[in-house]
Amino acid sequence: MKDLELLQTGKLLPLMEEFYSIQGEGANTGKAAYFIRIGGCDVGCNWCDVKESWNPQIHPLTPADAIIKNINQCKARAVVVTGGEPLTYNLDYLCNELKEKEIATFLETSGTYPLSGLWDWICLSPKKNRPPLKEIYTKADELKVIIYDESDFSWAEECAAKVKDDCLLFIQPEWSKRNSVMPLVIDYVMKYPRWIISLQSHKYMGIP
Repeated sequence: MKDLELLQTGKLLPLMEEFYSIQGEGANTGKAAYFIRIGGCDVGCNWCDVKESWNPQIHPLTPADAIIKNINQCKARAVVVTGGEPLTYNLDYLCNELKEKEIATFLETSGTYPLSGLWDWICLSPKKNRPPLKEIYTKADELKVIIYDESDFSWAEECAAKVKDDCLLFIQPEWSKRNSVMPLVIDYVMKYPRWIISLQSHKYMGIP
């Protein structure tokens, strides 16, 4: 019961992995950040490249204080919380502790759960099979839509109509389809230049 209570308050999190690296996607590409990948996701994208994150039971419940201690031991001034789907859990405690240490907080989410935590930047990556909650659209600083096939462009426009006016709009080729999809993405951005191409540049650079 104690672990359940700590999990509900965000003082324990099912941690898949944590590491200091370079952000490879979206608006913050190229910036150093500490990555926290939280286990657990029920969105179930067929092309997900971290399917091992889906089952939270296989990832150890880790004290948030231990994660914060590891962050303090490197030079990170920003933390990216990703998953899995991180909003499955209460992220208030983690963010409050990071804010006290003046560390910027970035969130990557599909938007399928209510928002918790305090965020300097929210990247919303919506999925057709389980769309985001309405209120998450209005909180996003960055919309990043994965393009797996041509039908995803209309989904991107549907989502773009729901975000705030100053939200940055990215479309990103799905990695396994990048060779076939990239020409479509390039043509689309040239036709609709409010969109920006995002790449998984960390994979090209050979870093986590």
